[in-house]
Amino acid sequence: SEGKATGIMLFGVIPIQQNSRFVRAQTAAIKSKDGDALINTQVQENWFWAWVLSGYTTTVSGDVVKLKKTQ
Repeated sequence: SEGKATGIMLFGVIPIQQNSRFVRAQTAAIKSKDGDALINTQVQENWFWAWVLSGYTTTVSGDVVKLKKTQ
């Protein structure tokens, strides 16, 4: 499974969804397969820029597992 999330640095000093992008990417990967956890995880990061901002896209991939429920 794979999940992506992007954060932006506006004017190089104002973070917009920067700090949570790793968690958001992991959550998206897990939810895409309706699982509970991610194993064999890999993280990749790409960046882009424009005149007033820099963006960072984090991609998290791995094997989604469903945890056994106990009664």
